[in-house]
Amino acid sequence: MISLILAEKIFSLFLMMFMGYAVVHWGLLHAEDSKTLSLISLYLISPCVIISAFQVQYTPDVLHGLLLALAAAVLLHVGIIVVVNLLGHALHLDAVEKASMIYSNAGNLIIPIVTAVLGKEWVIYSSAFLSVQLFLLWSHAKSMLCGEKSFALKKVLTNINMIAILAGAALFLLHIQLPAVIEDSLDMVGSAIGPISMIILGMLMAGMNFKKILGYRRLWLVTALRLVGIPLAAVALLKLSGLAHLVPDGQTILLVSLLATCTPSASTITQMAQIYGKDADYASAINVVTTLLCIFTMPLMVALYQL
Repeated sequence: MISLILAEKIFSLFLMMFMGYAVVHWGLLHAEDSKTLSLISLYLISPCVIISAFQVQYTPDVLHGLLLALAAAVLLHVGIIVVVNLLGHALHLDAVEKASMIYSNAGNLIIPIVTAVLGKEWVIYSSAFLSVQLFLLWSHAKSMLCGEKSFALKKVLTNINMIAILAGAALFLLHIQLPAVIEDSLDMVGSAIGPISMIILGMLMAGMNFKKILGYRRLWLVTALRLVGIPLAAVALLKLSGLAHLVPDGQTILLVSLLATCTPSASTITQMAQIYGKDADYASAINVVTTLLCIFTMPLMVALYQL
């Protein structure tokens, strides 16, 4: 049942993506106009969603669930990095391919998907995955793409979404409930994250050369590993670890972590590739193709997890 609901919600997000594609294709906007929406999504909408997610009543069960989600996020990221590094040596993967396989687009997609499929009360557990991924994106992924072995901890900790996670966690642990008018405002702004994210992607797709995208020879290998190989490894890891039995509702909490892992390649990798002089067009092609195909693979992975 969850797989069917997930497929339906992903399809609705794809309709929103088509709307973004249409406004550019019909000449109403330009693909470059999506940059403004990206900034609004990154610096305003996403922090609102994260802080709002922590505005739940403090209970030991919720705290233990958060710790479980954090442990699962660390375990998944470490496991995926190890697997991809082993594959990298065997398949001679370059930095863009490895980064695109390791890092998912959870930052843009997991919150609207979890909200639609499981309900708002489960979004808090996605914050654990996002905090781990944000830290690794600006440390491990950055060093992999720019060739530097060191990273700026300050840049990681001053990322607006990381600040939102720390602020939200502090409010939760200190049992501080925001005034209703503020919480309602955060909820209303945060509810736009799904539509905005997909409209942005659709606008970007309208400005792409699909013949060039399909011309990348290793594109399908990387796509298969990102959408099938890595999620299958994640399903096996979560089921064999026994973590689901540690807390009440552990299986559903780990499902949130699995959903975050199964999303397409991270759009942040495309931005980093552009900044650090890597093949940004290739990174963008991986992002587009994995996004188009995840409507089939994500429900399948959820079904396998629930067996």
